[in-house]
Formats: sequence, structure tokens, C-alpha cells
Amino acid sequence: MQRKFFGWWVAISAFFTFGLSVGIPYYNIGFFYDYFQREFGWSRADITLGFPLAAALTIWFGPIVIHRFSPRKLILVGTVLTMIALMGFAKMPGVLAIYYGFWVIYTIGYILSGPIPHQLIVSHWFRLSRGKAMGFVYVGVGLMGSVGSFLVKPLTENLGYHTALMILGGIVLLAWPVVLFVMKDKPSDIGQNPDGAATPPAENKIQSQSFGQLLASWPFWLLLIGSFCSIGSIGAINFHMKFVFLDQGFEKGPIVDGAWRTASVLILWSSIGGRLLIGGMADKFSKKWVMTATYFLVAATIPILLIVRPTSEIYLYTFAILFGFGMGADYMLIPLMAADQFGVNSLARAMAIILPVNTIGQTWFPYFVSILRDRGGNYGIAMGSVLAVALIGALSIAILPRHTELGGADVHVRAGPPGPAIRTA
Repeated sequence: MQRKFFGWWVAISAFFTFGLSVGIPYYNIGFFYDYFQREFGWSRADITLGFPLAAALTIWFGPIVIHRFSPRKLILVGTVLTMIALMGFAKMPGVLAIYYGFWVIYTIGYILSGPIPHQLIVSHWFRLSRGKAMGFVYVGVGLMGSVGSFLVKPLTENLGYHTALMILGGIVLLAWPVVLFVMKDKPSDIGQNPDGAATPPAENKIQSQSFGQLLASWPFWLLLIGSFCSIGSIGAINFHMKFVFLDQGFEKGPIVDGAWRTASVLILWSSIGGRLLIGGMADKFSKKWVMTATYFLVAATIPILLIVRPTSEIYLYTFAILFGFGMGADYMLIPLMAADQFGVNSLARAMAIILPVNTIGQTWFPYFVSILRDRGGNYGIAMGSVLAVALIGALSIAILPRHTELGGADVHVRAGPPGPAIRTA
């Protein structure tokens, strides 16, 4: 055992690599949509279809690849693919098929270098402090994403959007030296144990479950459905928030832009607080009930969004702060719950299914909400459907089986038909 626990250095490195691989491109690619529209004459529907279409086409990729390679290798390959996609967007001709092809490359890069490998690394290095570490790493996404937001405007104004995209692609590759020289996949790689303990935790002895075992387990389906519904609801709120403001009396131009900016900033900073606070709570209290509470919190913000008006700023602030807090917590709680339910050794397979499915919900559910809004003429029915889906997600998590500590390992206390047993060595 080394004298000093290296895990927090790994968490710091993951903070930067997660922010570079996801925060920079994910939160800023939308900035360039109107430039694509002006140069190529594409419609908004054509442009925004790229990500959901790619998510549908690549849903098979994670379960086949993720569990076969180390997280560090996944990040290295994924960041290269993300760079290729961004530079492809910069140099592409006005052919939609090519544009969609680069979205497929981007989505594969996101699967490889995004949440899953970073969740795996944090989960292997931490157990007792896993929630705090996961929350800290997820803060990197928001902070690095905001750095990218500050960069894209001056870069585009001074160098053009083509060069700006290429620079963003180059910035993503700054993750490489951190991955190669600082990050480690597991504490055992350098003779340490999770949390710096003298002995390995009992969960390390829990046998990894196969895809078949996971898919035959009803708790896995509850977690999959619950996370799909909640992440889909969050995606719908993020995508439609400005349109809701317009429907509720905010004037086009500076007024609605100012409302959107205020809400976005509050959501971003509140999400950081949510990740840190809820991460700490997940280490002290039942992850199931912490997760259930945050899912209900996201659902509760939807009625508040529908009463936001130009003359009632308090509702705007209330919505943004509560929604951001819940949103930030929701994303990072999924891997914590998966590790809690199925063991850290099964996390790669579990998240290889959960993340692509959640990405489908996050990208396609907003599209169906758009259809409901157009047919209904307002957001009453559309946001009512978002509320219903969010509540289904919260209820799915609420009925997950409880856990108890038995011999130091997590064991299901099942209230219904048993799924595949988790065996300990």
C-alpha cells in the first residue's frame, strides 16, 4: 500500500477529462446550429435531428464494446472520435447524410469517453465516499462546458465558425496527457484499495453479472425505466424552456433571451450545488430514497415552469434553481444506484445498456413533446405528458428493492419475484 491515497488525484483528473470530453462539445455544439442553417439552407428540424438519429443508430454499440476495454482506453479513443466529429462539422459540405454521419461519430465518441468510463473509474476508486467523488467529477462537466461557452463567441467572431469548431476539437484532445500520465483505472493498478482502505471491500468479491442476468432482473428494468423517464423529462424541459417562455407572454428578442439566459445560468450553478450536496447525501443515506426524492423534485418543477410569466420573476428563479438542483443530481445518481444494486463489477455492463437507452429518451422525447405542442396549440397537454413521465420515473425508483449489509456486501432484500442472485466469492 502506498502511504497516500491516490484516489482524489484520479478524481481531479476525471474532473478535467470528463469536462473536456463531454462539457466542451455537448454544451456548445448548439451554438453553431444557426451557422449551419445560414450556410447550407437546412431547416431547424434537419439540423436538430442529427443527435437523436445518431443515438438511435448507435444504441447497440455500448453493450458490445464498453465492458471489453479499460476505461482509460475508452476515453483515449472516444476523445479522438469527438475531435474528428467536431472537425468534420467544420469542414463538411452541405450534404445532410454527411452531417448525420459525423453525428454518429460524435455519439460513439460520447459513449466511449463520456459518462460511462468516468463513472467506472470513480466507482472503482471509491466506495464510502463514492457519492462525493461522483458529484465532484460531474461538476467538471458544467464548469468546462461554461468555459467553452465563453470561448465560442469570440472565436467565431474573430476567426469564423469553421476555425472555432476545429479549435474546440483540439481542446478535447487536452484530455490525453491527463489520461496517460495521471489517471488510473483501478486502485489495484498501484497496489491500493478503494478509499485508501487497508483491505479490499467485500463488494469487490461480488461476481459480475452477464447481460442476460441483468436483463432478467426486475430491479434492472425498474432502474432502466426510471432513469429513462427522468432523463427524457429533463431533456424535454431543457429543449422547450425558451419556447414555453414565448408561449407565456415573453416578447421575442432581448426579453425572452434575457429570461432564458437568467434561467440557464441559475440552472447551471444550481446543478453544481445539487451534484455536490446530493453526492454527499448518497454516502450517508439510502441511495434509493435520495434518488427518489430528486426525481420527484424534477417532476415538481414542471408546474412551476408553466406559471412563469414576465411579471413574476420569483417563479422563474424558483423553477431554475429547483430544476437545476434536481437535474444535476439525477445524472450522477444513476451509476451510484447501479453499483449499489448490482455491484461495482457489473457496472460496466449495466451502464452500457442504461446510457444509450437514456440518450434515446433525452434526444427523442423532446421531439414528441414538440408534436404534442403543435397539435394542442399550447404547452398544457405537452408539459402534462412530461410531468406524467417524470412521475413514472420517480415511482420506478421508489419501488426498487431495499438493501442491507450482510458480511460487508450489498445484498438485495427483495419484495417480489427474485431476479438472478448476486453471488459472493
